[in-house]
Amino acid sequence: QVHLVESGGGLVQAGGSLRLSCAASGRTFSNYAMGWFRQAPGKERDFVAAISWGGGSKYYADSVKGRFTISRDNAKNTVYLQMNSLKPEDTAVYYCAATGTYSRETAVKAGSYDYWGQGTQVTVSS
Repeated sequence: QVHLVESGGGLVQAGGSLRLSCAASGRTFSNYAMGWFRQAPGKERDFVAAISWGGGSKYYADSVKGRFTISRDNAKNTVYLQMNSLKPEDTAVYYCAATGTYSRETAVKAGSYDYWGQGTQVTVSS
């Protein structure tokens, strides 16, 4: 079992920045690839970014490419999502997730992930 806890969400003006953190506990963190997803009211949970076990491979949704950066610190059992140039359409609940598999095909699918955090709200005002 892997327990994930997100933090760092909040209210920010358009153009601003936030850094989300996801702290993991339980099984060995470095055994899991990690992903960030988001869900706006009335919409499906969408892929945002993913990072491989050691951090050498990363994938991003086209909508956040160039603005968001995913990273991880295996010594701290934490994955981060640095979000810059935020837009109102980035408003959503953001979830981190852990998976034992990783490829370009699987990383973008919510069903590939075994463990999920409770989510943190990000609200971007215009």
